[in-house]
Amino acid sequence: MRVLLLGGTNEASRLAAAFAAQHLDAVFSYAGVTKRPIQQPLPTRTGGFGGVPGLVEFLRSEKITHVVDATHPYAAQMSRNAVEACQATGVPLTALERPGWRSYPGWTHVPDVAAACDALPARKARVFLAIGKQQVGVFAAKPDNFYLLRMIDAQRVPQPLPDHVTVTGRGPFTLQGDRALMETHGITHLIAKNGGADAARAKLDAAEDLGLPVIMIDRPTIPARHTCTRVEDVLAWLGHTPASGTDRGV
Repeated sequence: MRVLLLGGTNEASRLAAAFAAQHLDAVFSYAGVTKRPIQQPLPTRTGGFGGVPGLVEFLRSEKITHVVDATHPYAAQMSRNAVEACQATGVPLTALERPGWRSYPGWTHVPDVAAACDALPARKARVFLAIGKQQVGVFAAKPDNFYLLRMIDAQRVPQPLPDHVTVTGRGPFTLQGDRALMETHGITHLIAKNGGADAARAKLDAAEDLGLPVIMIDRPTIPARHTCTRVEDVLAWLGHTPASGTDRGV
């Protein structure tokens, strides 16, 4: 058995620790988006594969027997590529998929980032834009709003938003901290992706406390695949039993 673990989430790090405890032959793969990724107890590679053909070649050349997709729920292209590559090679695939957050009254659900921008007022909104760095430029379409950006890494490239502040931090965040952050910047709207992680939930609870509208970007569609919701379920899928002390939930 040789496992490719597609990572980048806290759940992937827990799974890597479980693999190491089981002495599984596994390779951890980072997309390379974060400059300071968490070190893993497994051999690690960073960067893309070159689409489906490159991933197919990697699976064959590295003699991968199983793939576990523990990427972020919005890393849709990587997840789609994994489905296609595993179908082409016959390599079994499962995804460690965290449940989404339960919807609350006051949430506006939109299908993508462009629709989230459309849902904002054209001016005078003060927006906590909690969507990562990849698609921030979409909001340049409404330059008369203020945007608060939270990133894992400090950004050296200027953002295309004329009125913004960037703060850096890595979860878990707290209700008190996120509420104070929103009050300090006079936030009137929160835009978020339904990542579903407990470590990132505080901003939603803070918005509810403050009575702020939440614009929630729904998860992208991924082709049908086998899924697990707990680390122990992935280990069982691989034919292993969780080691003593393994985190039993995600």
